[in-house]
Amino acid sequence: MKKFLALFVSVFFFSGILSLTIPVSSVNAEEKKREIMLAHNQPTEHPVHKSLEIFKDRLEKESHGQIKVNIYPNGQLGSEREAIEMTQTNAIQMTKVSAGALESFSPTYSLFNMPYLFESEENYRHVMKKQNVQDAFFKSTGDKGFLGITYYDAGMRNLYTKDKKIETNKDLKGLKTRVQPSKTSVDLIKSLGGTPTPMDFGEVYTGMQSGVIDAAENNETALTTNNHGEVAKDYYYTEHAIVPDILIMNKETYDSFTKQQQKWLKDAAAYSTEKHEVIWDKEVKNAKKTAKEKMGVKFHDVDKASFKKTSKPLQDEFKKNPDTKEDYKLIEREEQQYETSKANH
Repeated sequence: MKKFLALFVSVFFFSGILSLTIPVSSVNAEEKKREIMLAHNQPTEHPVHKSLEIFKDRLEKESHGQIKVNIYPNGQLGSEREAIEMTQTNAIQMTKVSAGALESFSPTYSLFNMPYLFESEENYRHVMKKQNVQDAFFKSTGDKGFLGITYYDAGMRNLYTKDKKIETNKDLKGLKTRVQPSKTSVDLIKSLGGTPTPMDFGEVYTGMQSGVIDAAENNETALTTNNHGEVAKDYYYTEHAIVPDILIMNKETYDSFTKQQQKWLKDAAAYSTEKHEVIWDKEVKNAKKTAKEKMGVKFHDVDKASFKKTSKPLQDEFKKNPDTKEDYKLIEREEQQYETSKANH
């Protein structure tokens, strides 16, 4: 009994001494290590994927390895809708999706499908950097289980066709046009005069190839990174909408991060958005050059005024809709202030 007691005391004493020799900071650091699964539906050549890699590298570096990010591109974990739902349940922690895919979770996101919401891409970039504008959108899904963290420029959306000519909005009559599976995307193409066909992005190539659709609407990079230029030979600058990509995160996971970890996350996200603009502009320029020279795609201007005129009733709906009117006023106010500041300089 005495031997057992002596052994117990010595073990207890030794373990106490050992615990004192382990730095508390290393234990705490070990406890705070987090791992994030981040999904998106674009190929690794796409500028958004490159910007997400910047986000990953920056966050892992700034957090000194406390936070690790694993990226799953190419729709490996499912469609945008499936990825959003997995983010809601924390099956994955983050995903990058088009703002159009978020409108069924928060009607405020539907505003991006208002035709000609922004006067120019320059104005769009200025307005989207405003914290009050970001908060209006990013925080609107908190009760749905996720938050917006940052946005990525996805360019101006234009129409491209397999073999149909477009000069004015009248040329869209009967044109089966792929849209994102959302009500306002459908309404947008209807307002321009087309026949909307909701379809997942990954089905556009075969849909156009087989004749299920006559046209699609997206930015220039879709022609090259998704090979749509192999089946669509005419690209028309309608510039009817600017729909950003949004990086969202499970709210429970975000709230469980320390204040410092949240700061690292937001700083890395903002940094990647800033770098993305440079990457995006370069990729769009390269995509247009490649599509023209190697894929035989022709680029055309259109009578944009005809599209603006025919879409005005839908614009008015957004301005009056109780779900979008306040956010529309916010964007309009920020855009007007920016125009005034440019005029004064």
